[in-house]
This record gives sequence, structure tokens and C-alpha cells, in this order.
Amino acid sequence: MSTANTSLMTASATSVVGLQWGDEGKGKIVHALADTHDVVVRYNGGANAGHSVVVKGERFALHLIPSGILHRQTTCIVGNGVVVDPGWLIKEIDGLAGRGVPCDNLFLSDRAHLVMPWHKVEDELREKWLSASSGEPIGTTKRGIGPCYADKALRSTAVRMGELKNLSELEAKIRRVAPLKQAMLGALAAGCGEPAPKVDAGEIMEHCRQWQTRLSSRITDTAGMLQGLLGQGKKVLFEGANATMLDVDHGSYPFVTSSSTVALGAPLGAGVPMQCVGKVLGVMKAYSTRVGGGAMPTELVGSPETEALGEKIRQRGREFGTTTGRPRRVGWLDLCVVRYSAALNGCTGLCVMLLDVLEGLPELKVCTGYQTPEGPANKLVPDAAWMAAAKPVYRTLEGWSGDISGARKMSDLPTAARRYLDLITETVGVPLAMVSIGPGREATIEV
Repeated sequence: MSTANTSLMTASATSVVGLQWGDEGKGKIVHALADTHDVVVRYNGGANAGHSVVVKGERFALHLIPSGILHRQTTCIVGNGVVVDPGWLIKEIDGLAGRGVPCDNLFLSDRAHLVMPWHKVEDELREKWLSASSGEPIGTTKRGIGPCYADKALRSTAVRMGELKNLSELEAKIRRVAPLKQAMLGALAAGCGEPAPKVDAGEIMEHCRQWQTRLSSRITDTAGMLQGLLGQGKKVLFEGANATMLDVDHGSYPFVTSSSTVALGAPLGAGVPMQCVGKVLGVMKAYSTRVGGGAMPTELVGSPETEALGEKIRQRGREFGTTTGRPRRVGWLDLCVVRYSAALNGCTGLCVMLLDVLEGLPELKVCTGYQTPEGPANKLVPDAAWMAAAKPVYRTLEGWSGDISGARKMSDLPTAARRYLDLITETVGVPLAMVSIGPGREATIEV
């Protein structure tokens, strides 16, 4: 097989990344850009991430499948950096097919790792153990993502997508690994006061056979496929899951996810040269949200009035997890977080989402610095303990009233809304690319 000539690859790819703690609205941006790209690639995470796309008033919740799937002419790839729950993926494919969205254009990396049944059991038991011992679990979705990435690093107990194509060898591995997982999960369960779960190799192989029947035709060398497409000058869009502050290396550790969520992770998680990425769009909400444990300096908690304001924003923004349905924690916009993330990702443009949620509030607060035990700071330290001790320093801006969902250019927005956006770009140092003022594709200002 011939290999791609990397010297012919231009910087024709775009990466879409989240700049906060996730749920920024990346799915809408990817869907909006997909019709001008030939390929959309998911490069990290698993079914713990959820992207919502609204098309003609109809909402689609996507978890493993790239948001470009709603464009039939666009090739969609689940890259090697993703951990795939095959049962969930099949359910998602069938759900889309039932709504008139065939997934014939979906391909899966043979190097992507499988979330096995034991991973989900381990995830849940670990969270129970942390709750009982420290009172502060990580706050995972219990979808087995962390344990699957851990097995990827351990190597000998991991299962990759390509192994579904050779069931006899896979069965030998499952029967070898099952007793080890049984012993480990039994010990973990005993520490939680739970009965020992059963790891049945025969039952797991039945699942593997079903997965093989449904998915084997989609499994291929997607890295080689992408390199060939880039060599032909095709335009590729990388879709990041989760967000920068959840990156395993650069986020608010240890309350992070288990993968590389930043733009730096796209070439690694897709198997392409880094020089192919020419544009990085950073997606951010006009305020802050977070799901799970860990510090969030601008969270609207404390007094009844403050919490009522947070609940008002939560309801307006429908701030409930796409994957879990959990209510998201809500806070004022933290520009120190956004500035840190934009610099790390090398953002070339900002996409500000959910600006319409803030309409009608008499005043808005924006964090532009912190007061810490060491003194004033205007630079974020991505460490959970540091962030827990940091108190936000706010700048207060005038709010605006009236419905802005009909705006289609910047001049249509109220003066106060434009000032709010100006503060964002001036503080972050990155120009606006898009402003979202409603859930539909049409409710978007392209700058």
C-alpha cells in the first residue's frame, strides 16, 4: 500500500476545541462547518461526551458519532484516540437510522480501544470508593472511560477495535484477562461493601460477536485513510470532545477526563502530521458551566439570591448534561480560564455561544483575575487545589434587554452586548469567528 506524501499536505484542517469545562456548544459549530469540509473526525474521549445539534427545530444528541454525520456527503471518522463503547455506538447508529440519518459514511479506527463491560463496573466502584473514603469523587459519567484509557496504557489487558476482526484470538485474550479483572473488581467491591461482580468470559464473547457482526465493515486504518485524503487536498475538521480544562495534562487536575482534549491531541488522536492543522476555533460559553467535582472559582453559590440567579441561567441555557442529564454547575464568565485555554490551543478564532441566555440581566460580572493566598493573580494555575483557594476578581458590565435571537450581524446586537464581546476579545487576545444567539444553525453571527 502506498503511503501519503506528507510534503504535499497543506494546513487545510481545522480543529474545534472547547475552552472551558465542556458543553460549550462545539456540536453546533462542527455541524455549521461540516458542509464546507470533506471529513469530520472525532479524536478523543468516548461516550462520556455529548454534542447537541439542532436542525430545523429537531434536536440530535450525539455521543460517539461525529457531528458531521448529519451531512451525508461528509466522511465521518472515529479516530484511534477515542475509546469506543460498541453497544452504545450501535444504539446511536440505530437511533439515527430511525430518524432518517443513515450512517453509511461512518468509519472506525482499527486502533481505537474498546470500552469493555468490566471498565464500566470498575468506574462505578471507584467512584463509590472515593465517595466513601474522601467524600470527593472525580464525578465521572461512570461510562468506563478512565479505566479503558488506563488499560490502554497498561497494554496487556486492553482490547482494540481491530481485534473484533479475529474472534478466535480475541476469545483467547478475553479468557486470559477475565480472571484478572474478576480478582481486581472483587477486591474493589469488598472495599466498598458491595458484592463481587461476575466477569463471565463467555457472556462477554457473545457481546463481541454481536459487535463484530454490526461494526466490522466500518473498521479500517483510518490514519492511513486520513493521510491519503489530506494528501489529495481534502478539507478535514477535527471535533474535540470534552474541553481544555478537562485535559488530562493541562486541565484542572485531578478533576479532569482521561484523554488529550486540546488541539494538540488532534494529530495524535487521528494519526496525521501536525502541520496539517491550520486553524483552531476555540468554543466558549458567554458564562461558565461545569459538571462533576473540582473547583470552579466563579460558581454562583452561597446566598439564596446568588443561587437563584445561577438556577435562572441554568434553566434558560438548558444546562443539563447531554450524556447524563445532570444539572450543570453555573457561574459567571471566567476570562482567565478562557485566556489560558486559548493560548494553549493556539486559537485563531473564538466562537462565543449562548449569548442570548444572558439577555435581560441588569448587570453581568466577568472574572479578570484572582485573589489568592499568595496575593493578586491574573494568570490561571491549572491545579485543583490552587483553583479552590482562588477568589475571583470581577469586572461589572451593564446588561442588555430585548430578544437578540434575530441578530444576523454584529451591528444588530445591543451596544451592551457588543461591549461584552469586546471585553472577551481584548482580554483573550483572539478575534471573534462566530457568535451564537440561539440553538438553531440560523441563529449564528459569522464575524
